Amino acid sequence: MARRLRIAILSLLAMCAFSSLAGTTIADTSQRVVVLEVDGTIVPVVAQYIERGITHAEDTGATALVIKLNTPGGLLTATEDIVSSIMNADVPVVTYVSPKGAWAASAGTFITLASHVAAMTPGSTIGAAHPVAGDGQEIPDTQMEKITEFSAKWMRTIAEDRNRNADEAELAVTESKSFTDTDALDANIIDIRADSLEELLNQMDGIKVTLANGTTVTLESAGAFQELADMTPFERLLHTVTDPNIAYLLFTLATIGLITEISSPGLILPGVLGGICLILALYAMGVLNAYWGGMALMLLAVGLFVAEYFTTTFGVLTAGGVTALVLGSLILFSESPGIEVNRGLIAGVAVGATAFSVFVLGAVIRGQRRQKATGTESMPGTRAVAKTPLTPKGMVLAEGELWTAIAEGDHVAPGEEVMIVSVDRMLLHVKKHPQL
Repeated sequence: MARRLRIAILSLLAMCAFSSLAGTTIADTSQRVVVLEVDGTIVPVVAQYIERGITHAEDTGATALVIKLNTPGGLLTATEDIVSSIMNADVPVVTYVSPKGAWAASAGTFITLASHVAAMTPGSTIGAAHPVAGDGQEIPDTQMEKITEFSAKWMRTIAEDRNRNADEAELAVTESKSFTDTDALDANIIDIRADSLEELLNQMDGIKVTLANGTTVTLESAGAFQELADMTPFERLLHTVTDPNIAYLLFTLATIGLITEISSPGLILPGVLGGICLILALYAMGVLNAYWGGMALMLLAVGLFVAEYFTTTFGVLTAGGVTALVLGSLILFSESPGIEVNRGLIAGVAVGATAFSVFVLGAVIRGQRRQKATGTESMPGTRAVAKTPLTPKGMVLAEGELWTAIAEGDHVAPGEEVMIVSVDRMLLHVKKHPQL
């Protein structure tokens, strides 16, 4: 009895110790930051992802929301939505340009400066926020001048609101100025340089920020627990396909699949895959505000490639298709500043499309020139065996059947092999093979 009592007491003490340890663990991780990772073009799905992350951080009482950012830029409308979400957040938002070699160009500059705390990792860059055409060149027309003027004033407003160097920030728009991490820190564009997220959390501990509701908050982030709020699989899919290079490749694959199905009806799989790729490509191009003129030229290229297989232009339509494809590719995103298709990718696709078109066209021509494999049309040039004397008319065995035949030239004895010269309805014209 005493032994059982001792066991019960020891068990109770162990449970108390475990509960105390658990309580300590909870206390140690009570300071929590929500971490978002944005890597790629700024598009609407990224804006939705960041907005969802901010809402989650607010609802769960997180110490701060950290956006790990690496972007070449993106759409102005999506950038406006993200900046608005950050500026009106009731939780401190920290943008951290990371990892080493990352950049916060164009749209990324606005997002970084709009955050309560702006940070960069050594080896990263920020800036170059001047609106550009889809081919990377500055747009001189009046419309783009208005966009540039608006962007410059918007950048100044954001920087002034966050007590950062508005003059230097505005130069990122008006002169496409870029800053290294050290330059940005010296110019008061950012607040912190940190080698890692842990170091960033330690450095920003104690910083006071003012939220949208007017509340001043002192960050307690040192050693905080990091909760990674990743994109959902569907968001990740949409973000992937809305990369301009991926969208362009999807359109190319759709073209190849549909051309293959048209040139060889009944394969089904190329047509199905081509249709799926086409739908995804059209969605992505719609999101990226693709220029209708570029899409029209690319669709014209598809039409010319297909028409080549049903005509005898011997490559003229293919050349026209390649020209339309390249021109359409170059102006495809001309109305979406900061978004472009890689020039090397365009060249590769043009070469690949040409090679594929030539391959399919060659196969079609070879198929048209190939002799029929069945029926009487396939018999000329084949051999037969004389079953009766051909003097000159008699019977031969051809393809397992007896045929009436007329010998041209020398008479043929039974058992001799002959070559079929031509077929006249059910009558074969044969002659001795020169080698026989």
